[in-house]
Amino acid sequence: MSLQQISSFAAGQWVAPGNGARTIASAITGEPFATAGNSALDVQAMLEFARNTGGPALRQMTFHQRAKMLKALAQTLSGHKQALYDLSFNTGATQNDHLIDIDGGIGTMFVFASKGRREMPDGHVYLDGDLEQLSRNGTFLGQHICTPLHGVAIHINAFNFPVWGMLEKLAPTLLAGVPAIVKPATNSCYVTELAVRIMLESGILPAGALQLVSGGIGDMLDHLTCQDVVSFTGSADTALKLRQNPVILNNSVRFVAEQDSLNASILGPDAVPGTPEFDLFVKEVSREMTTKAGQKCTAIRRIIAPDTQVEAVIEALSARLAKTTIGDPRLETTRMGALVSSGQKADVLAKADIIGQEAERVFGDPTAFDVDGADTKNGAFVPPMLFHCADPDNAQRVHDTEAFGPVSTIMGYRDLDHAIAIANRGQGSLVTSLITHDTEVAQNVVIGTAAYNGRIYINDRDSMKESTGHGSPLPHMVHGGPGRAGGGEEMGGVRGVQHYMQRTAIQGSPRMLSSLGKKWVPGAPEIQGLAHPFTRKFGELSIGETLNTASRTITLDDIEHFAHFTGDTFYAHMDDDAAARNPFFPGRVAHGYLLLSFAAGLFVEPNEGPVLANTGLDGLRFMKPVVAGDSIKVRLTVKQKTQRTDEYGEVRWHVTLTNQDDEMVAEYELLTMNAY
Repeated sequence: MSLQQISSFAAGQWVAPGNGARTIASAITGEPFATAGNSALDVQAMLEFARNTGGPALRQMTFHQRAKMLKALAQTLSGHKQALYDLSFNTGATQNDHLIDIDGGIGTMFVFASKGRREMPDGHVYLDGDLEQLSRNGTFLGQHICTPLHGVAIHINAFNFPVWGMLEKLAPTLLAGVPAIVKPATNSCYVTELAVRIMLESGILPAGALQLVSGGIGDMLDHLTCQDVVSFTGSADTALKLRQNPVILNNSVRFVAEQDSLNASILGPDAVPGTPEFDLFVKEVSREMTTKAGQKCTAIRRIIAPDTQVEAVIEALSARLAKTTIGDPRLETTRMGALVSSGQKADVLAKADIIGQEAERVFGDPTAFDVDGADTKNGAFVPPMLFHCADPDNAQRVHDTEAFGPVSTIMGYRDLDHAIAIANRGQGSLVTSLITHDTEVAQNVVIGTAAYNGRIYINDRDSMKESTGHGSPLPHMVHGGPGRAGGGEEMGGVRGVQHYMQRTAIQGSPRMLSSLGKKWVPGAPEIQGLAHPFTRKFGELSIGETLNTASRTITLDDIEHFAHFTGDTFYAHMDDDAAARNPFFPGRVAHGYLLLSFAAGLFVEPNEGPVLANTGLDGLRFMKPVVAGDSIKVRLTVKQKTQRTDEYGEVRWHVTLTNQDDEMVAEYELLTMNAY
């Protein structure tokens, strides 16, 4: 049988395996079925193709256009999931594992597409934070902005998630406007190659936006510049070697690492047998040990339980693990498949032996276990193995050795401070979970362990039905961790996008900053429209277009009528003496919401027109009280425009209310949906 040829996509061409190619074996049978790698790849040409072709094409697109591109890619991949499933079985993954890798990766791309449309502008510059007033009169301002790097992102991914591992990096990279060269681990690169082919053949991506290296990257890292990014997932040893590349050090190349992590799960002292939390804890640990055969960077490696509950946890967990059917992942009855390769199997067993020097194996025998539909000799199968460390304080290997498979160690704690100390012995983790119903326990654990973790997952009876699980990094939240975990961050919504952008402080006049950010800044010129702005369609409105209204006098009758009509008879509006005793008021004052209502009456155009709906009000502040006899007028300015569909867009209006002395009374932002 001929071996499947796993190609690279370099400088616009598919390149078949050649010199230096490696043979890839099935995790199920151990039989060779594919070959990948070509040491003759022109890596400099790949970098130039990304920088000179892919980068400019992506940067010409707005954030919203790139977000729409991500959505289209995710939809395309969704239509080919079965083909990806079928191929991925060779990695040893089960159908449930595919849902995490393939469906999870596609879902992550959908989330970034949504966040790009909802949280980023339909422009080329991302405004980071609020304006900073740098002068007394507001004629000189500051604003932080983020713009795409003019380089290429090198994504070096691990073997365990050939689709999710690629897409969780690729989505924020492309949304930022930076091209990517993806290098999957060779053992599972055939799944990544299929996903890349699907995306490239869709025609959705501009040329140079995505390239693929199936095999080694050669000396690619020796040609990087300050505009490039390396995003790595894998072992700490490999990460250290890559970080020390002289070019990366000399050029301050951004290096994002997600690496070894001795993640912990803590059973709260309140979660005793018979409580929902105890059962939940056992279920979570079992799932994290067996999903992807324990080949997850977020898997639970250290189980931390009260001394009094250690035996109960061992008994309950062992009973649950004993029900785990190990076998050919293509069988519907299989609950845990194989490790990715025989080499990985040997590594896991060697690391388990090291852990066994300080802990007793209380469940799982790698020399005697059943495998359905396959055999233990040729396939890369190992059973779940549970160890018990009776003296975690004097142990070391259980806190620094990760067996990247279905291996975990339970250890007891005397009190909560002891549990925190044990958890922190991991010296930096991607995630620590806490199962407790006690909010005080949760507060103490978070304060004690947060500095050592990228994520803390708390679960109990209130959230257990909808929680996503200890081992599930979500695109909305940061994925990464300090110390041993690599010191990097991925995902985290727009935070993940900013890793591929440069933050720059811009200083200038309101007119300059308004033009750069496509967002009107107070003090910038106002545009007199040809007609009332509410009569103009979304596409006809200009940033800075302003309506200044006539004034309206507030009477005592207005205040009293509003109070009785709404039921808001707060003393400051009804009792002159009581209001005068309040240091904020000179006496009876108008309701703030009365002022907003009158403001709307001053600027609203009552006739049917392009304004479809008022969808919100942001940043409301009342600066000066209004008393009977004062008058108010309104300035309504188009601050920002965001297209939502082909039929309508969101208009953000800057609204200010001033009194008869031109003093600011109130300020807010009004959101409307306007027909396109």
